[in-house]
Amino acid sequence: MGDGTPKDDIASAKQQLRRQVLARRDGLDEAWRIEGSLALGDRALGFLGPIDPGTVVSGFLPIRSEVDIRPLMAALGQKGARLCVPAIVEGELQFRELRAGAPLEPQGFGTYAPGSEAEILDPQLMLVPLAAFDTAGRRLGYGRGYYDRAIERLEEKGISPRLIGIAFDAQEADRVPTEPHDRRLTAIVTESRVIDCGL
Repeated sequence: MGDGTPKDDIASAKQQLRRQVLARRDGLDEAWRIEGSLALGDRALGFLGPIDPGTVVSGFLPIRSEVDIRPLMAALGQKGARLCVPAIVEGELQFRELRAGAPLEPQGFGTYAPGSEAEILDPQLMLVPLAAFDTAGRRLGYGRGYYDRAIERLEEKGISPRLIGIAFDAQEADRVPTEPHDRRLTAIVTESRVIDCGL
């Protein structure tokens, strides 16, 4: 979509797809999700290759049935990446440095982030959570537009982060409906493959 389809119709299509795909993800066996998350992390490490020391990488702490990328983030940290995760501040994302042992505070939605004393970083590589994806790099988020706005603010600073979608195969859709503000992903990593979106 994004082709003259009325905005209300696109929003409705997104909402319907989000419900369908998240129900699929929620239905995955919990033990399988753990194994799938580890397999995805190994695949992502191989795909990302060497990390320049000091590269700022944003990840996320999982909510509900999301892929758990904490082992992947730990491995990237061991390679020298500076890790950060999003905090919700006045309705917008702020990427706060994640350090071992630093206190975390609840963010709503069942997730946590470092407190306001943590350093705010601008990610150069973003591991992006999502509800659904397609092989062209279109991403369906959770409906609040946090990541699209955060990426736009980074671009206004002259930073064009590499956007890597993180998802299980079960979250793939034939086509994700889009609007002009929706950002495309550089690549998507699942437990079974890497999809290069050609961006």
